[in-house]
Amino acid sequence: MVTEEVKLPVMESFYTLQGEGYHSGKAAYFIRLGGCDVGCVWCDVKESWDASIHPQFTIEEIVEGATEYKGRMAVITGGEPLMYNLDHLTIALKQAGFQTNIETSGVYPVSGVWDWICFSPKKFKEPHESIYRVANELKVIVYNKSDFAFAEKHASLINEDCMLLLQPEWSKQSEMLPLIIDYVKENPQWKVSLQTHKFMDIP
Repeated sequence: MVTEEVKLPVMESFYTLQGEGYHSGKAAYFIRLGGCDVGCVWCDVKESWDASIHPQFTIEEIVEGATEYKGRMAVITGGEPLMYNLDHLTIALKQAGFQTNIETSGVYPVSGVWDWICFSPKKFKEPHESIYRVANELKVIVYNKSDFAFAEKHASLINEDCMLLLQPEWSKQSEMLPLIIDYVKENPQWKVSLQTHKFMDIP
């Protein structure tokens, strides 16, 4: 039984379409937790970094907000969501009928009960070893040419069932996407991921 005392800092929560990765195009309820110490220079939600400025919500309140919408895929993101133990939240979401997905840099030990784990490693902080065994999707953001070698480094460590995705950083898309396309044609174990929500102009 989840207790009222379990609270998490929530920067925002909203119902939209998943814009990137394997589940792109599906209806999804996003729960963006506050707090991150990875420090990506190109992060587009830097306001999420300071957990103390975001309101605390109980697990019951978070799940109640999710159930107001028809979609039953919940995506926990951040910030860096694995800064927190997510067992209670994911169990409560699953009890309410949700598929539980997470987007994480993997720098903290994995907690929670997940249907899909999107692991997006960053150069700014090393991932925790636990992520490599359980990730369903390795999504590497390509900001410059050296990121291809970075992607291959993590692909060599990941479990054999993990999907491999390369995604251009939005501000570098015109420069990096042609390189990604050529790379995938030469290395077909990889797929291209795009931030389709930005093309659709939705959250």
